[in-house]
Amino acid sequence: MDVLYLDNHLFVVRKPAGMLVQGDHTGDDNLLDLGKAFLKVEFNKPGNVFLGLVHRLDRPVSGVVAFARTSTAARRLSDQFRERTVEKRYWALVQGKAPKTGHLVNYLARRQSKSRVVDDKTRAQLAELSFERLVYADGVSWVSVDLATGRHHQIRVQFAHIGHALLGDFKFGSRKPFPKRSLALHA
Repeated sequence: MDVLYLDNHLFVVRKPAGMLVQGDHTGDDNLLDLGKAFLKVEFNKPGNVFLGLVHRLDRPVSGVVAFARTSTAARRLSDQFRERTVEKRYWALVQGKAPKTGHLVNYLARRQSKSRVVDDKTRAQLAELSFERLVYADGVSWVSVDLATGRHHQIRVQFAHIGHALLGDFKFGSRKPFPKRSLALHA
């Protein structure tokens, strides 16, 4: 965990691939607990440290995570994510030569831990993103992705649906690994 920004309201860190954002049944280290421990030491705080979780990244994804240091900041950040005023940009390495630019609009349905594109809109959520291919080399495209919505596994599902699975994403059809069993996805 690298600290990128810290003030009285925000705590922004870089999440390495493979780390949980918040604790689960595994008991593995997670960013939320590590962040609280860091703040406790940094500011010599007695007792519990408040750190509000306002968004998440999947375990195999690396990227920037913003935490709120106050309940007011947590409410305001949550409002911004809900109202979609936060710009969510991702970089991904995908198999094959992706189009130079694209706009994907699909409906995703979730069944247990896997989402998929469906035609039946009645039990699905709208998923929308735009992308630009930055580089293509050796059968791999580096794409910049702007999310309009934030659905479960959205980037992974939508790119696999158009035949460009993320490197390392064997769950959605990748044939190419990525180091440390992570995904080639950075937020």
